[in-house]
Amino acid sequence: MNSPRTILFIAFLVVSFFLYQNWMVETAPGTKAPQNVTSTQSSNNTENSDVPSGGSAKVAADVPEGDQPVVTQQSTKTIRVRTDVLDVEIDTRGGDIVSTQLLKFAETQGSEERFQLLQNRSNNVYVAQSGLIGPDGIDASGSGRPSYSYEKERYESETQVVEVPLTYTTENGATYRKVFTFTPGKYNVDVRFEIQNNTGGALNTQFYGQLKRSMGTGESGSMIMPTYFGAAYSHDDDKFEKYDFDDMLDKKLNVTSQNGWVSMLEHYFVSAWIPEQGQQNRLFSRVANGSQAIIGVIYPMTEIQAGSSKTIESQLYLGPKDQDAMAEIVEHLDLTVDYGFLWWLAQPIFKLLQFLQGLVINWGLAIILTTVIVKALLFPLTKAQYVSMAKMRMLQPKMTALRERYGSDRQKMSGAMMKLYKEEKVNPLGGCLPMLLQLPIFLALYWVLLESVELRHSAFIFWIQDLSTKDPYYILPILMGASMFLMQRLQPTPTADPMQQKLFQYMPVIFTVFFLWFPSGLVLYWLVSNLITIAQMLIIYRGLEKKGINVRNKK
Repeated sequence: MNSPRTILFIAFLVVSFFLYQNWMVETAPGTKAPQNVTSTQSSNNTENSDVPSGGSAKVAADVPEGDQPVVTQQSTKTIRVRTDVLDVEIDTRGGDIVSTQLLKFAETQGSEERFQLLQNRSNNVYVAQSGLIGPDGIDASGSGRPSYSYEKERYESETQVVEVPLTYTTENGATYRKVFTFTPGKYNVDVRFEIQNNTGGALNTQFYGQLKRSMGTGESGSMIMPTYFGAAYSHDDDKFEKYDFDDMLDKKLNVTSQNGWVSMLEHYFVSAWIPEQGQQNRLFSRVANGSQAIIGVIYPMTEIQAGSSKTIESQLYLGPKDQDAMAEIVEHLDLTVDYGFLWWLAQPIFKLLQFLQGLVINWGLAIILTTVIVKALLFPLTKAQYVSMAKMRMLQPKMTALRERYGSDRQKMSGAMMKLYKEEKVNPLGGCLPMLLQLPIFLALYWVLLESVELRHSAFIFWIQDLSTKDPYYILPILMGASMFLMQRLQPTPTADPMQQKLFQYMPVIFTVFFLWFPSGLVLYWLVSNLITIAQMLIIYRGLEKKGINVRNKK
């Protein structure tokens, strides 16, 4: 197989891949307007309560009628907590986190405004809720959400652990303390309930934590940069499962698992409830008010004997898709950085990029060094490719003679060609393998640049200020196209067919147009790869020509 044909084949695979991705985007959650979604849902899947019901006899997602959702316009006090990485607001009614800003991440490139993860607005609700349900739960159906008392309205520390206690005492004397613990440099928040039973009998209650988000308000990307917007969860039987809003409308999640978590995902960022592991937790979902998706977890029943106390703990992650940080919190949470079916290749590529970036302190330079390493590893195959192409060119006169000799007898022609290949020690597929090996590397690096939050807003040099987005002036794609054209000129003429030659001549133009919308980091990789390939071609061809092998159409 000659190189230009291989390039054409790879182009077809790449285009097919992105067409498939585009189809995924078109059918992805968040691409339909809420009013269109609700028209297809059944009444069983639409609820009007924020509070799930507990008990082993009921499905966790069932909600009794009559409860009202938390209003989107805050009518109670909020407590503000600011660390070095988080700026959080907690509503004293229910103790829900209703606002979260990520202080290390700008909303847009160069903006002073910080990225808003959670928010509680009339047209966009995204909050993290938690409470106690069951027979003696203070968030149970009919009792409404509790209004907690609090010590102060503002906490701020960039160097010390911050604890925010909320207290609620029932009429029968039971005391419930809901405590949020924030740690400097951490995006995971510890949430615990301390229950003191001062009543005359036992108390039975269940913890729940859930994420509620308006559907149809997120970004699902584009054909070139498709991104997932929706829910995901992990349980005993599946390490990572996407659960989009359409699925949520069709069927409620109802899974019991000793391990796992629930989450809401968007490009680069995630919120997740991480329950205590090793107990029979119930993962659930439902749709509230016809337009708000809810996914959460319910603990098994906790009994607190009269005169005693118990503590129920959980964790809430609110932050970037930082693989290292999430892997330390709970197993498989780092899989929310979704590298697709090439995760096994993308993860070591990211680790290599991360290591090199630590040395050169520039993600663009790290991409260049990664390209050099990849091309160096593939050089033996690249050399075999061009040697095979040169030998195939030398065999063209003999192959033409065979065609004239056997005419339309394909069976004899095929046997004669195989015999010729064997005698001349030529592998007709020798020019194909290096190109095919580059395709998964290309796609894996594409996912790394698309999904890794570390590259978000990462500058290279000059006009390239964000390697995760397209080149604003299209300089890199044009240079990449020019390098492809030069490669094409250096390669042997593959065919005498004028139509095929014309098609190959347009390949650099086609690729240039295609790469206009790719992340600039990926175009940088392809450009550097082409330049290294050109240098390797010149070295290999000179060596072959010294041996008397005519490579580049020389007479």
